[in-house]
Amino acid sequence: MINILFAGNKTVFDGALSEIISITNKTKEPVNCIILTMDLTRVKEEFLPITDEQIEFLNKVAKSKNEKNQVEKIDVTELYEKEFGRGKNESAYCTPYTLLRLLADLIPNIPDKILYLDIDMLAQKDISTLYNIDISNYEYAAVKEKYGSKIIRYDYINAGMLLLNMKKIKETKLFEKGREMLRKRKLLFADQDAIFWNTTSKLILPRIYNEQRKFNCKDTVICHFSKRLWLKPYPHTENIKQWQIQKVHDIYKCHAFDNDLNEYVKWREIFNETY
Repeated sequence: MINILFAGNKTVFDGALSEIISITNKTKEPVNCIILTMDLTRVKEEFLPITDEQIEFLNKVAKSKNEKNQVEKIDVTELYEKEFGRGKNESAYCTPYTLLRLLADLIPNIPDKILYLDIDMLAQKDISTLYNIDISNYEYAAVKEKYGSKIIRYDYINAGMLLLNMKKIKETKLFEKGREMLRKRKLLFADQDAIFWNTTSKLILPRIYNEQRKFNCKDTVICHFSKRLWLKPYPHTENIKQWQIQKVHDIYKCHAFDNDLNEYVKWREIFNETY
């Protein structure tokens, strides 16, 4: 069983649906997907937890590939409010939902080994090659951040993909120290900084496991639809997500995931008709 951790609210449904399709289309081993969510409407009215209906549908899609696959949600509203509520980093560069991974050590029954993935990623190959990497001597494995490793520090990581050794993390208190740092200081990249600066042991992996630059590379295992800097026709950034299919085609010239995205469209139509 491959254990996967996501985090988000009601609006991440399209990302979760497309990502789960891409993973289950290529990964033979059963996957157990846990989505951390919360009600944070006191910050923004759209910050509603992912719904039971959305989870039910995601579970249905996952099981259509393998009956042993499963998708569940864990509402951590109370835990978030206790640890981060009204804190210095609640209005960080990303939504507060990125902080939820730092609660994993406090949640009962989280597996000792779990793969955290941002919701804007797609699997191009079987992710078991990533999941089965030995991290017994490390808190986590990650890929260098495309810009941060040039500007901040040579080994600065992108926290969009983290292969987590929860047993080790509890021993070193990595997440506990990260939460304490977030309560005390406003950090530029919030959760990512809190993890990086409190790390005692990490394994740096090849870029194929969190490709943040190029598309259509044949050896890519996981592609990250993160913000990218484009120099032509003039310097600017693009932040196109995988479910924005026309822009993925026209601007990114990416067709590596057409089969997955075509299936995503069909399932999305079924969801719209059903709920």
